[in-house]
Amino acid sequence: MQTRLAPEYRARADGLQAEAILRQCVHCGFCTATCPTYQLLGDELDGPRGRIYLIKQVLEGQAPSRKTQLHLDRCLTCRNCETTCPSGVQYGHLLDIGRTIVAEKVPRPPGERALRWVLKEGLPSPLFAPAIRAGQRLRGLLPAALQAKLPKAQDAGTWPTREHARRVLLLAGCVQPALLPNINSATARVLDAAGMQTMVAARAGCCGALKLHLDDAQGARAAMRANIDAWWPQLESGRAEAIVSNASGCGVTIKEYGHTLRDDPQYAAKAQRISALARDLSELLPELADRLAGRVRPPDGRYAYHPPCTLQHGQKLRGGVETHLAQLGFQLRPAPGEAQLCCGSAGTYSVLQPQLSQQLRERKLGALGQAFGAQAPDAILSANIGCITHLQSGTSTPVRHWVEVLDEALQGFAEPTLQRPLARGERSRERG
Repeated sequence: MQTRLAPEYRARADGLQAEAILRQCVHCGFCTATCPTYQLLGDELDGPRGRIYLIKQVLEGQAPSRKTQLHLDRCLTCRNCETTCPSGVQYGHLLDIGRTIVAEKVPRPPGERALRWVLKEGLPSPLFAPAIRAGQRLRGLLPAALQAKLPKAQDAGTWPTREHARRVLLLAGCVQPALLPNINSATARVLDAAGMQTMVAARAGCCGALKLHLDDAQGARAAMRANIDAWWPQLESGRAEAIVSNASGCGVTIKEYGHTLRDDPQYAAKAQRISALARDLSELLPELADRLAGRVRPPDGRYAYHPPCTLQHGQKLRGGVETHLAQLGFQLRPAPGEAQLCCGSAGTYSVLQPQLSQQLRERKLGALGQAFGAQAPDAILSANIGCITHLQSGTSTPVRHWVEVLDEALQGFAEPTLQRPLARGERSRERG
């Protein structure tokens, strides 16, 4: 796609990067057919091809409007279009650039600015966990809409204390320890059973995705640098072999640290190494399945599986969870014909675009309900905290992380004397 950058963008690194991405697009339109918002709205400007043209126009000097901003805001950043694109257009990176540039030109209304500030500053804040606990205690007094978004209080379970020669760093995440703390402890227990020790770096926090997708690129890079500083001593000394994420939205962001910080003279090389060592938990499943074979007692239940967009489109990891849990004896099936589509969570999208998000959630839940034909699934499994809480807000069927059910299937082999209770909100010091 031929592009002539306006003078103000020729000297900007992001402008030149956007131009290179735009030149990859051949305007074929294959992406439109797989875009969730285009399927719902039927508007060319609410599909990838239309949004690419909007960004191109801005980069060529056309003044953006609130309407331009709205069409870019409606994108879920699911990156299904990247999976479909025959030309390899890096649409996700282009959209981040486009949103940042439009935000510089188009002021948001005060209420919208306030909501976005609360999300990007409040969710990673140390005050988030106490606020969640208070909300859970007062759950019955909250409006129904808030109750639906607030999971019931969950026991964090136990954290293994055995030491192993093999060690990994786990990104605890910013919202997961408060909302669904058992996911992290279940991860540590499963890895412990397979002979791997899980460590959490004391000063690691939000992966940076929240601020990156809310037009705060500077704040996102600061969060990334802080995580690199927290992880680097363990990696440089060889004490940890990988950085593991059990939330695919965080995982795809960490794998792109090298790209995001490529122009940072102090952090570029470190960021590249961090990205190279980042692993989604599902990438360990082949080894886990081999090591845990014969030690898993899977339940008889039927599990519908929703692969998050950040896993299958962002990280390009498809089929691993289904294949290896089946190898361990689980009955697991994705939604027939709809597995590639977004559930509507998309980080803060469910808060900022609630109507579209709920429509996509209902469509996804309907498809997941047909995973076993006429038989309803006993539970829905996924691999990302956002997808799990969003889907759960629309159904009475339990929605869980796959590592939790694998952990429960291993409980008969647990060694209680080698475990200790995990203190509420524990993440303030390094474990392992």
